[in-house]
Amino acid sequence: MADTKVKLKLLVDKEAKIVLFAEASKEFADFLFYVLSLPAGTIVRLLEKKNMVGCLGNLYESIEHLNETYIQPNQNKSFLLNPKSPVYSTDMPLLLSDHELKTRNVYMCSYPHFYVAETPNVVCPECERKMTTKAPYVNASSNPAGKSTTVTSERGFVKAVVTYMVMDNLELKPMSTISSVTMLNSFHVKDVCSLEEKIVDFGVEEGLKLLKASLECKNVLTSIFLGNNGPQKGSCS
Repeated sequence: MADTKVKLKLLVDKEAKIVLFAEASKEFADFLFYVLSLPAGTIVRLLEKKNMVGCLGNLYESIEHLNETYIQPNQNKSFLLNPKSPVYSTDMPLLLSDHELKTRNVYMCSYPHFYVAETPNVVCPECERKMTTKAPYVNASSNPAGKSTTVTSERGFVKAVVTYMVMDNLELKPMSTISSVTMLNSFHVKDVCSLEEKIVDFGVEEGLKLLKASLECKNVLTSIFLGNNGPQKGSCS
């Protein structure tokens, strides 16, 4: 599948060499929200492919190479190495569609004993039969409280009714003229001539860089798109 990309409009302070904020669409906002739902094992696995992961990568490899002899019989290493996403498959952002992200399934035995398991072949505590029958999984986004299951919801987390403002530190809010002016005042911008609009592409590669940078610093957009650390504390190394 081709790398899906979205456009970001950056407002850059050329003198300070920092990104003040980005104007972003629903797709980018959905991606940021989805990042919060990723299990640590999934984050390590995604970054490990690009050799971008730190010490957690060593822990991941240790578990991966640990002999099953040392694992409790009721435990499975795949829970840690390949954790399932808590988000329903239709809610996955397009920016991650190129990656193998496991969505959640549950299994039950052939009798209605009201037990479910996240992995098949677990023994039912009631009848001691293996739980191999896949049960339908419904989450809040696919069946919002008080709404019929026949209602088709828009994909993702946020509505596409506004443009979103994303700060350099990934703080997100709906875009408005007032919020833009307030933000410029907070950065003590005196000369608008020092400001530059820059349109960039954001795809899977940039998504992985954002994921890594968001764990390391507070000037994420500057680090990704300007290639420098900026003057802020906690800058990316």
